[in-house]
Amino acid sequence: MRDDDRDEDNEAGARAEQCGTGKIRLFVEPDLQAGLGVVPTRDQIHYLLNVMRLKEGAKVRVFNGRHGEWSAHLHAVTKRSCLIALDQQIREQDALPDIWLLFAPVKRARIDFIVQKAVEMGAGRIMPVMTERTNVSRVKGDRLAANAMEAAEQCGLLAVPEVTEALALSRILDTWNDETPGRKIIFCDEAAQPGGAMAALMNIKDNHGPLAVLIGPEGGFAPAERERLLARPDTLPISLGPRIMRADTAAIAALAAVQMVLGDWQ
Repeated sequence: MRDDDRDEDNEAGARAEQCGTGKIRLFVEPDLQAGLGVVPTRDQIHYLLNVMRLKEGAKVRVFNGRHGEWSAHLHAVTKRSCLIALDQQIREQDALPDIWLLFAPVKRARIDFIVQKAVEMGAGRIMPVMTERTNVSRVKGDRLAANAMEAAEQCGLLAVPEVTEALALSRILDTWNDETPGRKIIFCDEAAQPGGAMAALMNIKDNHGPLAVLIGPEGGFAPAERERLLARPDTLPISLGPRIMRADTAAIAALAAVQMVLGDWQ
């Protein structure tokens, strides 16, 4: 058997498994209720019919961030269209972790990676932050939102984390307490002495509210930015260790540490 034939057989087998168990998950906008149907978007129809080659009756799962997760099946399938018929709710809605990730944008492939992994790590909101040393001038919000949606579909979330527009760090700090007063900033300070991160997080374990993790740009925070952060009573500076990390690595490491001590990994 040729390698390309073997690959096609493996792909077909994977599709068959997904069709039988409803492993394909889609985020949809409409309300979800027994007896209703959902019209997929054009991209979703292409994915279901042309990429996955699903047929009439194939099982899928859908969620919309409001009504939990539902088992469903494809109905009225033609060459270019289909409906998703809802069967029953299989998971009730729950809330995303109340942890925000604030990060300085980096180059395209790496910013996609940060958003995808932040969703998997449990960030409830993802916020690109423009600092003095950020070397990316433009952020494609629709692309980041699409990455967040795909990651939510794949990792079993019942809602898609919000991806906000890119804002200047100074502006964010000026209005920090307007939406959720008391949200503590876990400031990943590359200039801090290595060590003590776990102890610092443990010190607030029994007395903390909503959280945010702040990751700086590739060149680090400017001195004035660092001074302003360290002067804030709602900011907890921590070190991510003795090695210099890329921004995407730092985001994952910081979220893992916070989830382990203060989040839903406990």
